[in-house]
Amino acid sequence: MSGSPPPTGGFVRSVGLFQATAINMSQMCGIGPFVTIPLMVAAFGGPQAVIGFVAGAVLALCDGLVWAELGASMPGSGGSYVYLRQAFQYRTGRLMPFLFVWTAMLFIPLIMSTGVVGFVQYLGYLAPGLGQTAGDLVGLGVIALVVILLWRGIEHIARITAVMWTVMIAAVVLVIAAAAGHFSPHMAFTYPAHAFDLTSDHFWLGFAAGLTIGIYDYLGYNTTAYMGAEIKDPGRTLPRSIIFSILGIMVIYLLLQIGTLGVVDWHRMTDPRDIASTSVASAVLEETWGRGAADTVTVLILVTAFASVFTGLLGGSRVPYDAARDRVFFRPYEKLHPEHRFPMLGLATMGVITAVGFLIGRHTDLATLIQLLTTVMVIVQALAQIIALTVLRRRRPTLPRPYRMWLYPLPSVVAFTGWCVIYGYADENSPGRRPVEWSLAWLALGCAAFLVWARLEKVWPFGPQEISEEYGAGAAPIEAGPPVRRP
Repeated sequence: MSGSPPPTGGFVRSVGLFQATAINMSQMCGIGPFVTIPLMVAAFGGPQAVIGFVAGAVLALCDGLVWAELGASMPGSGGSYVYLRQAFQYRTGRLMPFLFVWTAMLFIPLIMSTGVVGFVQYLGYLAPGLGQTAGDLVGLGVIALVVILLWRGIEHIARITAVMWTVMIAAVVLVIAAAAGHFSPHMAFTYPAHAFDLTSDHFWLGFAAGLTIGIYDYLGYNTTAYMGAEIKDPGRTLPRSIIFSILGIMVIYLLLQIGTLGVVDWHRMTDPRDIASTSVASAVLEETWGRGAADTVTVLILVTAFASVFTGLLGGSRVPYDAARDRVFFRPYEKLHPEHRFPMLGLATMGVITAVGFLIGRHTDLATLIQLLTTVMVIVQALAQIIALTVLRRRRPTLPRPYRMWLYPLPSVVAFTGWCVIYGYADENSPGRRPVEWSLAWLALGCAAFLVWARLEKVWPFGPQEISEEYGAGAAPIEAGPPVRRP
């Protein structure tokens, strides 16, 4: 996460193209598609919901090209944290990287909480009598178990990630195979009247909701950008890993979505009393291969959900730790457990927020939770980063750019527009929930927290402004002495 140059003997550029693409894809495809297919169908009101996954792929691809250029030109460890600091340090000091960490401490655990909601939904297929209170307790118990396991330290994360990837792929392949053997084109491609009426407000409202769900399913395409210091030949590998992973996951999602619609009547997915609305993959297996196969795949999905929350909180807890260590966040977050050497405060904070997000999702709905986490992401990570690309092109034209965005600035414009559509329709798609207002309130609170932190650290606007152009001489960070301090 840290944007500082890697120490001698530290990070090794050992991750090649195949590994990098697999890392991105493993982060993109967790429990998401198993719980969002009914949400997508409900948003569009029919099997034309496939549009949502295609639109999400287009937005992910255009936004991915932003990540590709920034990651190739500044291939350090940190991703958005590095890019925002390098682009905006001239006018706002460390405000933007601070706000990125601040928002990440909300949207990362909210993403994890969607996995716990999905866990409880699919558990309901195995235990039909699971009530609201019992489901709440099970979900909170899962979060507590994850935090307890992580509190003891972890030494085999690579093995756990590999197991999660294998289980997830097995579940996806089984669902696709089952659907392919019993596929009904009539069910999958028979649309309700006015399904594609582009003059209807209903279509565009559904499109915005579907785009939000779609981009949520593709989140993770930027994972290797956070590992820039460990990527071989990052100028070529980073852009390709992002593009290949998005295209690969798009194929998987389309096969999964279309296959599901060809087996399970889409009307069932919109009926909250039907198991297809909460455990659609289980419903597919039950319709095709019988209850035994459905139970087996449901167990695989539960393992996938648990493992995704486990690895997500493991990585997420490091975000405030690295920022605090790099003097861009509150110093208590850099304290490690004396024995197991993990960031205690970061893990505890994100564990609590995950629990709160889970209860919000359980007592509203999963679509509201997804809407909330995406609106929190939009302003700082999405829109500000797109602007950062243009700022760096103008302010630092000599910055080495092994990869330059295709058709610049068109992908930036498309990505910016897509994120604005998600943000602009957020309140309409979550009536009464007001995700836009909550996201603005969290951002305002973050600005206040920054002023408190800046006062304590005596940095801009309460001290000298620090300018550090670490990536000026080549494709890797340079160590040219301390930052320039401007009064």
